[in-house]
Amino acid sequence: MGMVGKLRELYVQIGQQLSRFLEPLALFFLRFMVAKVFLDSGLGKWDGFLKFNVDKYDLFMYEFFCPDPVRPGALQLCNPETLEYVEGSFVVKMIELLAVFAGIAEVVLPVLLIIGLFSRFAALGLIGMTMFIQLAVFPTWDHWINPASWWAVSLLVIVARGPGTLSIDRLLGLDAKPALAK
Repeated sequence: MGMVGKLRELYVQIGQQLSRFLEPLALFFLRFMVAKVFLDSGLGKWDGFLKFNVDKYDLFMYEFFCPDPVRPGALQLCNPETLEYVEGSFVVKMIELLAVFAGIAEVVLPVLLIIGLFSRFAALGLIGMTMFIQLAVFPTWDHWINPASWWAVSLLVIVARGPGTLSIDRLLGLDAKPALAK
């Protein structure tokens, strides 16, 4: 084997060792980093255990689905001329339900991701939330480039690679070690 072949082999061996030692840490910190964004948002929607902060209904109703000024391309659920809702309407009840659902999902899914339990499903759920936020609430390129694309890419890595060895999924045998390409 020539010098180039030996250097290539050394480079491959170093890469394998780095992957072996750094991948579990990288996947753990990636899970934690992206989960923290959603968890902070989710905890802000609650006043205590099972006590939803009703002020967050206004956030969903008027910031997300009836902003003034109107965000072009955003899902607008109020009357576009008056920027008001019909009190007690189906739309208002759905927005309130969506707010509570988001508050639950933004707490449960990140906790699952941090501890590494059902990690791929938790990541898929957060990808769904990210896409809804991007497409229905803030449909602009500047929101996609920063921060939504970072959330989506981080979560896609978790879906593709799994949670890593520092996870309950791996401990319980719910996530096999991914095969390395040869």
